[in-house]
Amino acid sequence: MEFLSYGDKLGSALIIINLTFCLVTIIVLWIFIKNKDSPIVKANNQNLSFLLLLSLIFSFLCPLLFIGRPSQMSCLLRQVAFGIIFSLAVSSILAKTVTVVLAFQAIKPGRTLRQWMKRYLSTSLLVIGSSGEVLICVFWLFYSPPVLDFNTEIEIEKIIIQCNEGSTIAFYLAIGYIGFLAMLSFIVAFLARKLPDTYNEAQYITFSMLVFCSVWISFIPAYLSTKGKYMVAVEVFAILSSSAGLLGCIFIPKCYIILMRPELNTKSNISAIRRHCTGEL
Repeated sequence: MEFLSYGDKLGSALIIINLTFCLVTIIVLWIFIKNKDSPIVKANNQNLSFLLLLSLIFSFLCPLLFIGRPSQMSCLLRQVAFGIIFSLAVSSILAKTVTVVLAFQAIKPGRTLRQWMKRYLSTSLLVIGSSGEVLICVFWLFYSPPVLDFNTEIEIEKIIIQCNEGSTIAFYLAIGYIGFLAMLSFIVAFLARKLPDTYNEAQYITFSMLVFCSVWISFIPAYLSTKGKYMVAVEVFAILSSSAGLLGCIFIPKCYIILMRPELNTKSNISAIRRHCTGEL
């Protein structure tokens, strides 16, 4: 019997790398919480930043459901958990980007629109973005859920213990919906890339979404061309790479400013950027 086990060198390496990135994400979250009153954390919508970091922590823990001997419960949970966690993460990025872009456009009209956006817009985008993935997963579980499968056709004298994804359409629909949210985030961030970087991080989000989309576009042919435990390893690697891309592109530059360039993390610096933006608009 064969499956991607914790004792396997490949499985062990993937687990160690994921747990290492999970620890790094926890440290970044601690840095942001400790400096939650600093201008750069406040200016980049700290609540959405905290939510995105929590989503990334769970995304790095998600491969624990993929590695090890599959069971009926792990087969049901792993794709659903992956889909909902990633849709929440990408919806958070979309909400951060749209809120910042509209905030700049709303500077001149006054405070009413800005206050409305602060209260309702980010929450609405989060709920709408993640609800779509939840509906897809619920449909998937009721229509044709993943099941435990013992495959004897891949290799002679080997039983491959794996999860049959059930509905292939639902599987690719779940991934495609996350890709759709990522493309929306990329387009909005790309259009806003010329806004001041310290304030809205649009350039960082653009690069993170470029990495994210590249990983998952290359994932589909790689996933279809592999069998058995290597198919699981490909998906785990895609989860790891895309999560690490989001963490590195969005949060590491902010941590660098907080820890290494504190002179840039000042209220006067942020205010100067806002005044410059107001003058351009």
